[in-house]
Amino acid sequence: MLQQAVQLLQKVYGYSNFRTGQEDIIWDILHKRDTVGIMPTGGGKSICYQIPALMLPGTTIVISPLISLMKDQVDALHSLGVSATYINSSLSQAETEERLRLASNGEYKLLYVAPERLDSPRFQSLTYRVEVPLIAIDEAHCLSQWGHDFRPSYLSIVPFLRQIPDRPVVAAFTATATEEVTRDIVKLLGMDRPEIHVTGFNRENLSLSVLRGVNKTEYVLNHIHHHPDQAGIIYASTRKEVDELCRLLERKGVAAGKYHAGMSDEERKQSQEAFLYDEVKVMVATNAFGMGIDKSNVRYVIHYNMPKNMEAYYQEAGRAGRDGEPGECVLLFSAQDIQTQKFLIEQSVSDAERKSNDYKKLQTMIDYCYTQQCLRSYILDYFGEEAASPSCDNCSSCKNEGELVDITVEASKIFSCVWRMKERFGATLVAQVLKGSRNKRVTQFGLDRLPTYGIMNSMTEKEISDLIHKLIAERYLAMSEGQYPVVRLLPKAAEVLKGNEKVLHKVPKAPKAAADAGPLFQRLREIRKQLADQEGVPPYIIFSDSTLQDMARRLPRTMEEMLQIKGVGDAKLQKYGALFLKELQQSADASDSGEMQAEFDYRAGTNERNGKKSANGGKGSHLLTYESFIQGRSAEEIARERGMSVVTIQDHILRCAKEGMEIDWDLLIPEKYEGMIIEAIQQLGADRLKPLKEALPDEVDYFAIKAVMVKHEFI
Repeated sequence: MLQQAVQLLQKVYGYSNFRTGQEDIIWDILHKRDTVGIMPTGGGKSICYQIPALMLPGTTIVISPLISLMKDQVDALHSLGVSATYINSSLSQAETEERLRLASNGEYKLLYVAPERLDSPRFQSLTYRVEVPLIAIDEAHCLSQWGHDFRPSYLSIVPFLRQIPDRPVVAAFTATATEEVTRDIVKLLGMDRPEIHVTGFNRENLSLSVLRGVNKTEYVLNHIHHHPDQAGIIYASTRKEVDELCRLLERKGVAAGKYHAGMSDEERKQSQEAFLYDEVKVMVATNAFGMGIDKSNVRYVIHYNMPKNMEAYYQEAGRAGRDGEPGECVLLFSAQDIQTQKFLIEQSVSDAERKSNDYKKLQTMIDYCYTQQCLRSYILDYFGEEAASPSCDNCSSCKNEGELVDITVEASKIFSCVWRMKERFGATLVAQVLKGSRNKRVTQFGLDRLPTYGIMNSMTEKEISDLIHKLIAERYLAMSEGQYPVVRLLPKAAEVLKGNEKVLHKVPKAPKAAADAGPLFQRLREIRKQLADQEGVPPYIIFSDSTLQDMARRLPRTMEEMLQIKGVGDAKLQKYGALFLKELQQSADASDSGEMQAEFDYRAGTNERNGKKSANGGKGSHLLTYESFIQGRSAEEIARERGMSVVTIQDHILRCAKEGMEIDWDLLIPEKYEGMIIEAIQQLGADRLKPLKEALPDEVDYFAIKAVMVKHEFI
């Protein structure tokens, strides 16, 4: 049975080995055991139910929270040659009825539905007409009121399961669940002695950083400037901050989109699609954005503000590096973030018990922002997992990038002040007393008569308050729960006051700029983007960045060698293999023209520094194309001569036009269609090619549309 699963993994998905935990979960599902899979974002949860669905008779139902997630998953399955569909509110009544009819006839191996659909008698009747061997529940933490994203609609799953004639196997999946949430999932779903698989929360490819006291807008602008070709998400706490930051980025020439609950459904859809299709590189959003976003090539996630709890933070940060390649997660923290999150908790409709739990989780998040211990270890400890090492060497606490400063004297003053204030007040008032503030509350309680009053007047109140929170995070002090927490001393503080222990503080440096991607990888991305535009799917549905990078590293020469690339299965090989293989063969054979040397020089970082020139005299590949083009050869002829794809040659020609070289546009644009193309662009915009192609006669190809855009400077 497992041998068949491995064969499907290779044949359909293009991977030779299962990731950690996948094999065990698949084994339990195939042996009809209810299963809970807690796997990190990007850990491969979908394969755990998709492969059993392909092996089991009938149709597997997948319950998923978001329309965008369903479409992404179904598009991906179609690209793999798997029969699947979804039913949700985005469909018309006629479309829904047609898909239900086909499902009743057993046309689909996987059927994705929103939890709200489970209340429909029409949908419920489907389970009487078709065999349902497996119910897979994605984002299962939404079932629990103690989860960070509880959704009442998920409770519809429970009565739905009860009414199915022959109860199927139930498999629940989530990336972030504490032990409390896991128990809730098992209880609510009525699982009988389920197999629970926690494959680990550690995402080794993610670099974690917390930066305090930086100018947030300057940092964001600088980070984007040094990562211009990378996709990134910036999370902010409020709609206002999202709007303001997005406007700033646009003014600075950054291709940015925004997403929050205050936008219309259509606006959010357009913005999300622009990000998924690589038409904007940066998405600025509240936490309303992201669940189910399967974009694999997000290279960084910046939190402009501190999130409300660790579950939300780690799920959002985990949207970086889903393809297994390095990802960067940066949290920009300021003390005002604490007040913002407290305000949001108070404005919520939660009951007193839920609010108390929210405040407890918030304090854990505050401590994370101030801790000097390994950030990865801190997160793993929160989720009940022990780190393999106390240092990960890949977070802002562990990297040796900061200067250690002895703050024992300042810490002792704070501890003494807290003790003299009888551990009855919050961090703000403690900081005001140490500063020597004449605040009304200070004098009202007679705190200005304490010996510690004003003993840190050389520092600002903010600096003192930050220091207090750092000492809380390092367990010298503790905060009570609630909206107005008070500061208490812990045993570690006594050791400092006795002179037995020092307190050290590390100041981190700013992160370095990312290295550029190699030229071959960039060419493969261009081919992928062209195919994605033609098919109307996000580029990562064609191939992920990690798959393209594997191609660029290994340079396969044959279709058989192409199958050894991770992420290339039979269906994708047949659809796209030949097109990518041409470009790869060109690179593999390019030593005659010097391009291979240039590629290797690039990888070694020696091109410019060592003053090397390729055999073509240092001339760019697009310039060689241009020389052939002005001699009268067509794009197809040049592609054959150079062993490249036609798409690459066409892009070379347009690049030359952008760089100011003379082009005979009549060769690229059919005269009778030029005005028609311009009119379509003015009506539909120049952001996406597919809608333009569909609005124009079939004779107008993508190259003509792009040529008009370049000629008339629409792009």
